[in-house]
Amino acid sequence: MRRFHPLAGRENTWRGFAPVILPGAMWRSCLRLWDEGRRLLNRPRGGLIASVGPGPNPRLQARAYAPLTERKRFYQNVSITQGEGGFEINLDHRKLKTPQAKLFTVPSEALAIAVATEWDSQQDTIKFYTMHLTTLCNTSLDNPTQRNKDQLIRAAVKFLDTDTICYRVEEPETLVELQKNEWDPVIEWAEKRYGVEIGSSTSIMGPSIPARTQEVLISHLASYNMWALQGIEFVVTQLKSMVLTLGLIDLRLTVEQAVLLSRLEEEYQIQKWGNIEWAHDYELQELRARTAAGALFVHLCSESTTVKHKLLRE
Repeated sequence: MRRFHPLAGRENTWRGFAPVILPGAMWRSCLRLWDEGRRLLNRPRGGLIASVGPGPNPRLQARAYAPLTERKRFYQNVSITQGEGGFEINLDHRKLKTPQAKLFTVPSEALAIAVATEWDSQQDTIKFYTMHLTTLCNTSLDNPTQRNKDQLIRAAVKFLDTDTICYRVEEPETLVELQKNEWDPVIEWAEKRYGVEIGSSTSIMGPSIPARTQEVLISHLASYNMWALQGIEFVVTQLKSMVLTLGLIDLRLTVEQAVLLSRLEEEYQIQKWGNIEWAHDYELQELRARTAAGALFVHLCSESTTVKHKLLRE
């Protein structure tokens, strides 16, 4: 059994472990944006919460996924233990559990470190709405909607029917041109990358996505495990786009690029008419943080990913 404290030292080393290197600048960007999101503590958000307790509690299970947002911090130290089922999170001497009272166990050390960091970074008040990785782990462990792998895949692919970047306006001309210049290259990349047809449309019904396109993408997503698929669906719902999500996960787009492209029309209107500064800034940063957390979760949960432990080199 191994135990270590995730933030001991706080330099670029962990106690007994070297930090996790994520491949490429994109993943460093994910980590940075995810960290920025944890600092946005001013507005409550709902979400799944983890719990600490001796065992199942019917009343707790009944309200497990209620939108509780904050509670007073009740622990001092956060540590990670490697058990038979994976890596566990310890708050002082108590093991973290899911809202349904299951032992909170994650499949990789890197993901455990990231989750432990979320818990360790909480101040006097635990702000659950900033803990996106914990939320995704809870969803993967409890599976509150009781969906299987095929249902998860089809739910993600269904977003193609209403994909943000496939819907185009007919006017004004400046926005038409902006959508063409910014969105068309991403669609063209996806069509070439996966050998499919996607297209775009100005019709309120959206483009007609060929059945073969959906079959190819279903086959592609089937290569991911259940945990990674939860992350993919999470990113798709943030960006309202399957195409942008594929570009992000496949490293064609950065988090900043994917978020900006998903908000292209909104950003156009803001530049034209102005905005409420604090609200716009908050929403943009929060979306970036959630998208970064989802992309990071997919990476850390993907079976095909090899996480290397060595000194972090910028």
